[in-house]
Amino acid sequence: MPWPGPARCGRAPSGVTLTFDTLGLRPESLRAIADQGYTDPTPVQAQAIPAILRGRDLLAGAQTGTGKTAAFVLPMIETLHATRRPGPIKLRALVVVPTRELALQVEQSIRTYGAHRPVRSTTIFGGMRMDRQVRALRAGVEVVVATPGRLLDHVRQRTIDLSRVEILVLDEADRMLDMGFIHDIKRILQQLPAERQSLLFSATFNPRIRRLAEDLLRDPLSIDVAPRNAAAAPVRQVIHPVDRGRKRHLLTHMLRGREIEQALVFTRTKRGANRLAEQLGKDGIRAAAIHGNKSQSQRVRALTAFKKGHSQVLVATDIAARGLDIESLPHVVNFELPNVPEDYVHRIGRTGRAGETGTAISLVAVEEQDLMYAIERLLKKPIERAVVDGFEPSFKVRAAAGADGRVKRPSPRKSGDGSASRDRHSGSGHRPRQRAAKGGQHRVEQGQLRDPGRRPSQQAQARPMPGERLSGHRSIAGRSDRGDV
Repeated sequence: MPWPGPARCGRAPSGVTLTFDTLGLRPESLRAIADQGYTDPTPVQAQAIPAILRGRDLLAGAQTGTGKTAAFVLPMIETLHATRRPGPIKLRALVVVPTRELALQVEQSIRTYGAHRPVRSTTIFGGMRMDRQVRALRAGVEVVVATPGRLLDHVRQRTIDLSRVEILVLDEADRMLDMGFIHDIKRILQQLPAERQSLLFSATFNPRIRRLAEDLLRDPLSIDVAPRNAAAAPVRQVIHPVDRGRKRHLLTHMLRGREIEQALVFTRTKRGANRLAEQLGKDGIRAAAIHGNKSQSQRVRALTAFKKGHSQVLVATDIAARGLDIESLPHVVNFELPNVPEDYVHRIGRTGRAGETGTAISLVAVEEQDLMYAIERLLKKPIERAVVDGFEPSFKVRAAAGADGRVKRPSPRKSGDGSASRDRHSGSGHRPRQRAAKGGQHRVEQGQLRDPGRRPSQQAQARPMPGERLSGHRSIAGRSDRGDV
């Protein structure tokens, strides 16, 4: 199947403003939209809603914060009502999502937009008792919103029947593939009827998404409402170079100084999220962690407290934060850079939503510089760098550093001829660390990040000291959060 080009469906002629009234929605849906204070559709809604109402399969490139949930929930409700038959309630629509938070968010949207024309729906995800979910399914539902693993548990136990599903939605499909759910998705597809309407939403279009779309969709309409792998325009991005051991002190400094009022802070691991939240608490910062090892009630309480302003910081892993809907979030902080550059785009997309401005701050240690360069290559532009006074990066933090982690940079030691010492491997001086870099070994000078604008030939070559073997070391510590659902 040829890869479909971008659609122009639902776009108004030049000079004409699209409204929800022009998209083919019934009065009950328009009332529910008005109840939420919305007047004009977002680009993904304007293009997707008419196509879905016509029964087309859809491939949509849309990031979170673009209104994509309403783009498929509204026409799905309309279709289910228009084709409803008398008799027992049967499962007719399935929405598959990567995380429990997104499942709850989507199901809440179904209730919100179906307020005047309701459909019966429920959620299925891990961390909740199976018997409660079984009772909800037996009571009769038209829509199930589920994570892949728990959905297959119900399939194996024959507590759910997918044979009559008429509408399938894969939301945030790229994230599900990143989490290793591709085989689960294929098993789910085997349980579905061949005759159905399929909708695939993804923030990025990589080769794996394209292969999935070819297997899943029939003559799909393709829409792409934002440049692929692009960061949200209203988000200001800045890098603060800092030593890894002083990241937490710098974050506390910025929070106390009100440079950061409230922030969603990302770490790579669950353990790192717990540790950072605990350390911030000791610093007098109200913080909570959210990740896959937390119970659902703990996650809901932490998110609710953050939304209400009761906590200043919510520390999260990538997977736990996927699908979080936080209005007016002023700051996102990358305490640790993600291993996958595309995840950076997803992270900073949590701020600057719905036309508001936001700031994405990355605390970058020298060990993470290659990850940062990969992100800049993805964005096709450099990111502003700003060193915070008192937190200039250096390879050694003096023992005399204060409790807040701030240090004064030592004056260069003078050699006998009056020139600055080069800190060779002699005397009491220390030698700047060396690390492996793609394309050869490069020395990273003390207190500096390698300039991405310099050619490799301009980088200082690392030479082994006498009696020393030069070898690379891993710059990424910690374990993966894959499967954190």
